Amino acid sequence: MKWIKKIALILTWIAFTAIPLAAETVQPDSTRETNVTVITIKGAIGPTTTNYISRGLENAISNNSQALIIELDTPGGLLTSTQDIVQEMLASEMPIVVYVTPAGGNAGSAGTFITLAAHIAAMAPTTTIGAASPVSMGGGQQDTVMQKKIFNYSESFIENIAKERDRNAEWAKSAVRDGEAITETEALELNVIDLIASDLNQLLVEIDGMEVEGKTLVTAQATIKQLEESFAEKFFSFIMRPEIMLILTMVAIYGIVGEVTNPGAIVPGVAGVIALILLLYGSAAMPINVAGFILIGLAIVLFVTEVFTPTFGILMTGGAVSFFLGALMLFQDFPQEMQLDWYWLIPATILMVIFFGWIATSGIKAQFTGHRTGLESLIGKRAKVIDKVTENGGRVLISGEYWNAVTRGEEIKSNEWCEIVRFDGLTVTVKPYTPKKEIDHGVN
Repeated sequence: MKWIKKIALILTWIAFTAIPLAAETVQPDSTRETNVTVITIKGAIGPTTTNYISRGLENAISNNSQALIIELDTPGGLLTSTQDIVQEMLASEMPIVVYVTPAGGNAGSAGTFITLAAHIAAMAPTTTIGAASPVSMGGGQQDTVMQKKIFNYSESFIENIAKERDRNAEWAKSAVRDGEAITETEALELNVIDLIASDLNQLLVEIDGMEVEGKTLVTAQATIKQLEESFAEKFFSFIMRPEIMLILTMVAIYGIVGEVTNPGAIVPGVAGVIALILLLYGSAAMPINVAGFILIGLAIVLFVTEVFTPTFGILMTGGAVSFFLGALMLFQDFPQEMQLDWYWLIPATILMVIFFGWIATSGIKAQFTGHRTGLESLIGKRAKVIDKVTENGGRVLISGEYWNAVTRGEEIKSNEWCEIVRFDGLTVTVKPYTPKKEIDHGVN
């Protein structure tokens, strides 16, 4: 029995000593090497921003990141793009942290919706959030009924976001209804955000240990994996700027009209077609005003009509006004911060008038008017027959010069008039001259 007691004591001792050993074996899991994926959004929110955030989420999941951190500084953007981003954020199981930075940064308009939709919302010192009015998000001027609908929808949308993330829904609605904006300190006090962090490293320390989507974040010593915008995202974001789209519109017009007025130049035509394709892509992704395109098309028609129907500049002036108003309306539905300034519109209008008033006019006239120099200018004119002209030969007098001449079968006698048909080297083909009959408008 003694040896049984000894064995029991030994087993008991082993059991108690194994507990701390087991705890020690679990410890490395909590201190394992971790990472976070970081993307930076600066500027207006648009279609390429949606793609960038989607790619960031996919990258964070594939890297097994603790969280996707979105560094945000935006004055606002398109409501449609904001809706897509918010829906993706609310459906994400990957923890998403929106960090409004750097100092002096802003999560305005669309940025407010995105910040509130994050699992964790943070702001850097001296940053602001709010002013989520749908007028600045949608751009343009809507009628009273439409404006009311947009406000009602935006209020409901932001309220649902705030409730989903347990944030201050009343303040969120006031940011839409009254355009209210607050500092980071006020945002923390009002339960709009979760914390304030001076930099990214402090943010990682602050969120360490937080539980998101059933997952405890381990970020204090996490490796930062910065995901930059791809070349395609940068490029398409660039061409969707209103001033670039205006330039593309002008290049498309210049190139296509230049190719028509100067066939075979190739370069203007290729440049014009490429610019037109890029413009159509941007128009499909952005809320371009169709009335603006119609007015620009009308301007081109007026410019071309001026070439054939001289009106002493009246049509040219009308075209300039139509182009200016069209370019102004083209981007009317953009957010206020993305609308085109007058210092782009006025030079563009002047350049368009110069192009059609000088370059294009010369080219169009050259294409659609008859030859004024060379032998081609003599075709259709009459000449005096010196020696009888048959299909075998003869001579005619043209502008004081004697030319060998042939006919197409008819015989033209000396001292009669003939009409020049074409020139073949030093021989001219002629036909009998028939005076144009005048139309008799008399009454029988």
